[in-house]
Amino acid sequence: MVPVQAMNYLPLIPRLKRLYASMRSAPHMRWHREYRRPPGVLSHPSDGEAWKHFDNVYPDFASEPRNVRLGLCSDCFTPFSNNASPYSCWPVFLTPYNLPPEMCMTSPYIFLSCVIPGPRNPKSLIDVYLQPLIDELKQLWFEGVLTSDISTKKNFIMRASLMWTINDFPAYRMLSGWMTAGKLACPYCMENSKAFTLKHGRKNTWFDCHRQFLPMDHEFRKMKNAFRKNKVETDPPPPLLTGHQIWERISQLPKVTEASPSRLPGYGVEHNWIKQSIFWELPYWKDNLLRHNLDVMHIEKNYFDNLFNAVMDVKGKTKDNPKARMDIKEYCRRKGLWLQELQNGKIVKPKVSFSFTLDEKREIIEWVKNLRMPEGYASNLGKRADMNKGKLIGMKSHDCHVFMETLIPIAFSHLPERI
Repeated sequence: MVPVQAMNYLPLIPRLKRLYASMRSAPHMRWHREYRRPPGVLSHPSDGEAWKHFDNVYPDFASEPRNVRLGLCSDCFTPFSNNASPYSCWPVFLTPYNLPPEMCMTSPYIFLSCVIPGPRNPKSLIDVYLQPLIDELKQLWFEGVLTSDISTKKNFIMRASLMWTINDFPAYRMLSGWMTAGKLACPYCMENSKAFTLKHGRKNTWFDCHRQFLPMDHEFRKMKNAFRKNKVETDPPPPLLTGHQIWERISQLPKVTEASPSRLPGYGVEHNWIKQSIFWELPYWKDNLLRHNLDVMHIEKNYFDNLFNAVMDVKGKTKDNPKARMDIKEYCRRKGLWLQELQNGKIVKPKVSFSFTLDEKREIIEWVKNLRMPEGYASNLGKRADMNKGKLIGMKSHDCHVFMETLIPIAFSHLPERI
């Protein structure tokens, strides 16, 4: 028989055992316990509340510092050129967090677990490919494996736990089982989301949803004009459900299905669940405080692109378009941003203070084109500068990170101040 699809899986247990077979890594696997940081210092995941909570719930597991804490990440990449037909390939990586910060995020300690082949996005069926990994994780939790620690010259039973996943928002849906689209896209607000659809832009927005998270006596809550017009915020933040409460909601959901999520009762109104994630098979998953985390680099790139394109007023890329101005008139009291009608009947978009003139944009792009960065610090940003169109093209995640953290204050500070 010819298989419909094949997946390459690399077993996890032998590689975890090899960490204790080398003097380069074995002594460092106890670093998180032996080098405690003072209270209030956050330099390692073991300093966080999620790690400490897990230790309190499972003291037997925490009593052995050589037990391995793991993080999982997965994302899509296209292995072929941009001119080839679309091909969605999904590698799955695991990282041991026992190691010190300068080691645990380096190439030798990022383990490729499996490569989910394309050509299509696996979507909810990603759980089928993760089953061998989950089986190993359950073995490492219930039984453990006999391991030789070369640093102490002793054998011990090594156990392991998966602390969380790290991914972008689309992959969040695939791994968690919560659909990250629609008005209920937020996996924390859930059915208590205050998202609404823009009248003219016809997109879901979470504008002015943040005020409910402020203290009840905060001055912003009573402002009627600074946010949505004629609206004050009196509601408390939505309740944060525990893992046990979430399990009660999803315990009856199907695990792996290609059926439309709209068939699930209450989908899109009461919840956005599309499946029961395979990670709930792990007995400790409901006790994790942080089950799924968002990748900062993806968020930072999206934020930088929107910010820079809006400031540079890049045609076709900026979010400051006529429909956005019409929605501003609908929901806000910022008359300076409303569309204006000239005497000849033409509708124009007034220029705003945060947008630069043509000469200023050329000055910024020319400055970027002449930048020289230290080797290994960033890519050649000069190649990203397009003088003709007045924008940056082909910016990678790390390029956006460098620009956000160090270059934006310099690039914008030398321009004339606006009153």
